[in-house]
Amino acid sequence: MKEMIKIGTRGSQLALYQAKKVKATLEILFPGLQVELEIIKTKGDKILDVALSKIGDKGLFTKEIENALIDGTVDLAVHSLKDLPTTLPEGLKLGAVLERGEFRDALVSKNGKKLSELGAGDVVATSSLRRIAGLLKINNQITIKDIRGNVNSRLQKMEDGYCDAMIMAAAGLQRLGLEKYITEIIDPEVILPAVSQGAIAIETRIGDTEVETLMAKINHTETWNAVVAERAFLAELQGGCQVPLGCFSSITNGKLTLSGFVASIDGKRYIRETISGELAEGAKLGIALAGIMQEKGATEILNEIKSGNQPLI
Repeated sequence: MKEMIKIGTRGSQLALYQAKKVKATLEILFPGLQVELEIIKTKGDKILDVALSKIGDKGLFTKEIENALIDGTVDLAVHSLKDLPTTLPEGLKLGAVLERGEFRDALVSKNGKKLSELGAGDVVATSSLRRIAGLLKINNQITIKDIRGNVNSRLQKMEDGYCDAMIMAAAGLQRLGLEKYITEIIDPEVILPAVSQGAIAIETRIGDTEVETLMAKINHTETWNAVVAERAFLAELQGGCQVPLGCFSSITNGKLTLSGFVASIDGKRYIRETISGELAEGAKLGIALAGIMQEKGATEILNEIKSGNQPLI
């Protein structure tokens, strides 16, 4: 067994929270194991003045960390699973996931307005096309602004007058002890979350048997089954941060229920479907759900967005 493990992570406060959580979990499960963090800056951390939808999302927050994993600089890579592409570099795999946190989005508003109270004159900031489509489907009078940066910098921008409200991942706010800023947790019936939102992922090298032994202990089985289904849905639709797409799976009495949506950026075309089946067939359910939505026009919508025929903010 390894005596020392090095974890690759981004350097934001939230990324470090996630990496430290993995570190602490490993140290509890394997007393005597030394765990160190290696902070690595990614492309997504360096480009903060351009909308995510305009700079591409394949490995935007993961590539540099994955390179360090491939060359042996680190033994594990910790990510927000929603940032991890469904197709990983050769030689790498999703090794484990921790128990999922809050999966829903949160509205943070300066004036305390709820989502249903926002309207003409209100400016809502988000960098997510998924959230933009959901917002505009609800109310096309809302003005949308792009926003980048870490959680604290975005909160400061709102306080400084950049926007009236923001939509953010509730889990990020909770993990940083910033729950007081949450005005409302958004019901997934209103806006479905991003694929695997709220889950912390550990990426590993294929064939590293010592690390695989650690991962077998740390992996949360129910979360794993849920995110496998969601990522299969995403992979089949070839989606990512550049398209308005969301998905969430719930598990009850050994059955998995998977809901997904695809929308045009303006929210006018919106396809949402739900499928249920056996827990062990999560990947098949994800692919099947994607197929149902493709038959109803999802591919056409996504191709229009990817070709640039729908404007991006």
